[in-house]
Amino acid sequence: MSIPELVLMGFIIGLTGALAPGPTLIATIRSALRVGWTAGPRVTLGHIIIEMAIIVLIVVGISSFPDNLQPVIAGLGGTALILFGGMTLFGARKAVISTDKSIEYLSGPVIAGFLTSISNPYFWIWWFSVGSALLLSSLTLGIAGPVAFTAGHWAADFGWYTLVSVSIHQSKTMLSDRMYQGILLICGIILILFGIWFLIPALPC
Repeated sequence: MSIPELVLMGFIIGLTGALAPGPTLIATIRSALRVGWTAGPRVTLGHIIIEMAIIVLIVVGISSFPDNLQPVIAGLGGTALILFGGMTLFGARKAVISTDKSIEYLSGPVIAGFLTSISNPYFWIWWFSVGSALLLSSLTLGIAGPVAFTAGHWAADFGWYTLVSVSIHQSKTMLSDRMYQGILLICGIILILFGIWFLIPALPC
């Protein structure tokens, strides 16, 4: 896999994670109601701070794993991708982006992005299953691999949360609930396909 392909894979899979309804998305919406469109980039910054530490820990850890454990990591990652994809498909039909202006948020967007990420159990499950497998795969290109994958991943976070905050700031004229549900359906299918792709090499011959 080439560097551009890793960036693209990081972007697509990162987008499926960012799109999933959760505390960080809610923090973006709430912050956008208070501070405007800049809430998205600022929440993303808080999210990136904790992810940066996790990525370093994972890369340092998995680079020392024996080769016979690598198919196990790939298998776990592929299974987790399929499960996350199924959950995304299941929740897509009823997913909405609320713009309730009565919502108040006490912390700043950067702190909100950090706290909602670190307190979300699915965030940790994703990184230590799916994320570990993807980073392990990217290490075949040396350190440039994880850097490329991470760049794509963060570009997805930045793009999505910025789009959400701009959309909320502009009274939801850019993004409807139906569009959001459609995007989630596509992302759920993509996650399942990536999961199958990861599982095939991990299966015993």
